[in-house]
Amino acid sequence: MMKTATYTNRLLKTAFSWLLISFGTITLTIGQPVTSPVPAALREFRAAWVATVDNINWPSKPGLSTAEQQEEALALLDFLKDHHFNAVIFQVRPQADALYPSDLEPWSYYLTGKQGTPPHPYYDPLAFWIAEAHKRGLELHVWLNPYRAHHPAAGAVEPPSLVNKMRESVVPLKEGYWWFDPAKQATQDHAAAVVMDIVKRYDVDGVHFDDYFYPYESYNGGADFPDDDSWRAYTAGGGALSRGDWRRNHVNQFIERIYKEIKTAKKHVKFGLSPFGIWRPGYPEGIAGMDQYDKLYADAKLWLNKGWIDYFTPQLYWPIAQLPQSFPVLLGWWQGENTQGRHLWPGMNVGRGGDDANLREVVNQIMITRGMLPTSKGAVHWSISSLTRHPLLGQGLLDGPYRQQALVPASPWLGNDAPEAPLVDLKQQGREIQLSWKHPAPDKVFRWVVYYRFGDIWDYKIMDKTAMATGLPDQSANGDAKLQAVAVTAVDRLGNESERTILTIK
Repeated sequence: MMKTATYTNRLLKTAFSWLLISFGTITLTIGQPVTSPVPAALREFRAAWVATVDNINWPSKPGLSTAEQQEEALALLDFLKDHHFNAVIFQVRPQADALYPSDLEPWSYYLTGKQGTPPHPYYDPLAFWIAEAHKRGLELHVWLNPYRAHHPAAGAVEPPSLVNKMRESVVPLKEGYWWFDPAKQATQDHAAAVVMDIVKRYDVDGVHFDDYFYPYESYNGGADFPDDDSWRAYTAGGGALSRGDWRRNHVNQFIERIYKEIKTAKKHVKFGLSPFGIWRPGYPEGIAGMDQYDKLYADAKLWLNKGWIDYFTPQLYWPIAQLPQSFPVLLGWWQGENTQGRHLWPGMNVGRGGDDANLREVVNQIMITRGMLPTSKGAVHWSISSLTRHPLLGQGLLDGPYRQQALVPASPWLGNDAPEAPLVDLKQQGREIQLSWKHPAPDKVFRWVVYYRFGDIWDYKIMDKTAMATGLPDQSANGDAKLQAVAVTAVDRLGNESERTILTIK
């Protein structure tokens, strides 16, 4: 015979400190203290970059059919879900083009092999990625390159290119690139318009820039960036900054502008940056390498100090024991600069192969982040193909540090109002307890957490927002403990978790 018991939040508003409901062999104690505390679900940002430029990660080549593109996308998203990741950073603007329908920029070459040509049969790749990521409980962050106008991997500049449509704002580089001049107001206005068009039209969880600001010198054959006309106009107008400070000032203004415009439109959308991992040689002492402050004109330390970001992902792509660029030494320095208490989720290079040595290095780096950043753990892996190509690496993460699912750490400066607790219903069906739940504001829920206790041991599983039920065995797998308590919580897209009311089963 089926036994049932239903819990609603209204019961908590009564004058009773707890309520005992008994139906046959199932007894539910609502709000009753239990012998072991309910542990919180693990919090850790686990993301991977999906690069579209030069078809690095997706799609595998230009010109695939819509079905083939979608099949590849689903395989990547399934991999992330199955390996307990909770976010994907998806490149949607590799070279002033779009992996979505846009009135501002042409369709990407990397989709069809011809810039300006939509996929066939027609679909919106970004909308597809967002919907499928969210179905799997994954955040989706759109990744844009603000200043790259053309990449040589795309061949010759085609008529729809912004190189042709914004000729006064772009300059050619010796290695086949075209670059927007960051000093041009038209550059800043256009890039900001592209970002805000995405934020306003799509249900994204974050906006992400990488390390490409002023270009690396190698892109221009070692020569300086060709912005003489902008510089002459500035000095002729009485400008007093040095050329380096003048360049950095344009990038600084742009970063601050993007952060403020995103927050004005949709405060919950996180803004993340992944700059080159070294700010300047000698910071901290003993660190050597490229000087992004002086070469890319990126004052990434300033952006972190000012809190113009929600999460900061310096590309710490070096091994732990590589002393001039040591992963933990650099991470510790960046943590010291995190004066605004933003998320610090370092970028990790997982692309050193699929052997045991690389697995140990990656696992050790993850464990270092957990020890050094206990209040907001996390990492972003470069890139997803290194994980999917090497089963030892992917399985090693799943068997090791990613064995348990994790929630994205909360961002209290963006909002800390937790959703209401769900209304939970229990039914016993044979040897299984069936849980189902409802919520008064389902649109505010991004994930559910189902907590359960066998004997004195608590565990949990995280479910995506479309799930409204699950089953649990009434005994542990080895049969030595009974299911004694459960709880279901709602988590919003900022990581705020509802209260837990424990239902004990006797």
